[in-house]
Amino acid sequence: QVNLVESGGGTVQAGGSLRLSCAAPGSLFTFDAMGWSRQAPGKQRELVATVSADDSTHYGDFVKGRFTISRDNVLGRMWLEMNNLKPEDTAVYYCSTGKYYSGHYFGGYWGQGTQVTVSS
Repeated sequence: QVNLVESGGGTVQAGGSLRLSCAAPGSLFTFDAMGWSRQAPGKQRELVATVSADDSTHYGDFVKGRFTISRDNVLGRMWLEMNNLKPEDTAVYYCSTGKYYSGHYFGGYWGQGTQVTVSS
């Protein structure tokens, strides 16, 4: 069992920035792959970004250079730097640990989520 804790969500105006953080208290930060996903009201959860153990990254098409995912295994943290936020980025953001299968990321453990609200 892995306990993931997100932080850094909040309310920001369109065009603003937020930095989300994910920690895994009590666990060694040696996960193969990690990711950020989000779920807006009435919509399915979608994958925002992933980072592998070798620090290779992948992003959803809607990110378009606005977000940056990173991790530090020594500090035991993963971050999602979000810039130029848009109202459509409003969602609950979840961090996860997982693996890649056939080029697709599958989350195994999930945090409770942190709310991001972008006002127009």
